[in-house]
This record gives sequence, structure tokens and C-alpha cells, in this order.
Amino acid sequence: MQDYRKGYNYYQKACEMHGLKPINFHYYMMTLSEEQLAAYNKSANKLVHTTKTIVKIT
Repeated sequence: MQDYRKGYNYYQKACEMHGLKPINFHYYMMTLSEEQLAAYNKSANKLVHTTKTIVKIT
């Protein structure tokens, strides 16, 4: 199983930036599809490798 913590941390920061309350990690894992989880992880990895910290969720 893939580690989705980085993606979850990215998701939490995105929620905070938009004034939203994030769901807990267990619910995050249970409700998001594998594609959604992978997208958050990909975004988190991109954030680590760039100097920009602006989050845009579409």
C-alpha cells in the first residue's frame, strides 16, 4: 500500500488556505478514490520540488 500521508498533509494545507475544516485521515482514506489519493500525493511531491507554495485545487 502506498503512503498517502504526504497527500493528506497537502490536502490539510489546502483546506486551511480556503478556510475549510479537513476531514480526518481515516475518512480521507475511506472516501477518496485511488485516483484522487494519487493526485494529492502527486501535488504534494510537486510542492516539495518547487519554490511556489500557492495551492490551486480545480
